[in-house]
Order: sequence, then C-alpha cells, then structure tokens
Amino acid sequence: MKKHRKMLTDWQAPYIMPILRLIETQSKQTIANWCIDYAKERLLPIYAAAYPDDMRPAGAIYAARSWLAGDIKLPEAKQHIMAAHAAAREADTHPAAQAAARAIGQCAATIHAPTNSAGLMFYGALAVAYDALGADAPWDALLDAAAAECADMEAALRAVADPNEPNPAKINWNC
Repeated sequence: MKKHRKMLTDWQAPYIMPILRLIETQSKQTIANWCIDYAKERLLPIYAAAYPDDMRPAGAIYAARSWLAGDIKLPEAKQHIMAAHAAAREADTHPAAQAAARAIGQCAATIHAPTNSAGLMFYGALAVAYDALGADAPWDALLDAAAAECADMEAALRAVADPNEPNPAKINWNC
C-alpha cells in the first residue's frame, strides 16, 4: 500500500502566507467561525462520503458551534474535537477522508486556540485535492489543487473579515 502525505508542510508557500497574515488581523471569534463554516461546507462532505455512518467530525463542528453560542463548556467540546481526531486516525486507508477529519478537528479546536486555524490549510486543502484528483495523483498536481483551494479559503476569510478589527487574536505560529 502506498503511503500518502497526511498534510501540506510548507509554511512559506505563496498560497499559505497570505491566509496566515490575514488570520493575524482577525478576532478569535471571526477565525473560529470562518474555520468552522469552511469545514462544514467543504470538508465534512468529503468525510461523510467515505464514512456516512460516522458522526464524529460532524459532532466536533456542532460542539464548536455550541461552545461559541455558550451552550456547552470547553471540556465537553474538547471531547468531540478529540473524537474527530480519532476518526482521522482510523481513516488511514482513505487519504481524503483522513485529511478532512483532521482538518475538521483542527477547525473545531480554533475555539480554544486560533493557531489551530492553520490546520484548515495544511490538512483541508490537501483533503480537497485528494478528493478531486485521487490520492495517487502526482504530487505537483495535488499541490496545484491545494493552492487553488487555499485561494478559496482566503476569499472566504476576506468575505467575513473585519478590515478594522480592534481586537485581533495574538498569534505566534511557531514556525
């Protein structure tokens, strides 16, 4: 069985840097809502197509929304987020679904730490690329598809971004 890359890794990629810089200008709330919305719309369908009976990634999205609404406490939300990561570990024979579940877990975790938003690009863009082209597509083609998805991610964030955000999240990417 061929080993597939689980994520993108180039923090300096020209399709990653503009998103990271834009994230740095936004509030934790905006970052979390953008990530959760994007994961629900673009990534959850990829996972659900492969594992239609596994509700763990959907549960992480729902729990993150519930935490943002003040309906549940963080420890309860974290249980659902960890369950999405468990789903990703178990999806090791389906690279697109695995990357999607991991990205969903990271997106849901933005309620706790906005740096988890990077997981949307690094896992989520690859999930979409694998889904569109197949896991055995040439790496350069997968990177091109991931870059195009990152452009869509950036456009989605720009659509909800506050250009004059008075309380941007304090983010150290540690890279």
